[in-house]
Amino acid sequence: MRMTSTVILLLAFMGAALAQQVAEPPIQSPQDAACREQARAQVFSAPNPSNLGLYDLGSQIYHACMASYHGTGPNPDRKERRF
Repeated sequence: MRMTSTVILLLAFMGAALAQQVAEPPIQSPQDAACREQARAQVFSAPNPSNLGLYDLGSQIYHACMASYHGTGPNPDRKERRF
């Protein structure tokens, strides 16, 4: 009985851990890799006044890092055109 409950508990823990993993898209550039590492390193130590979840906070750190590489946005040289 004790062995069965231990196995069930272990399987439940492993299932919860696997459910927490989020598939990430492949790395596109050295800046992308650097920003992912920065987000992973800072997600537990960055200030979180909005009480975001860890995934959302990491995403916020990542996007701020990528914006710093790109200047004002993904295409800073792009001109706005209206037809």
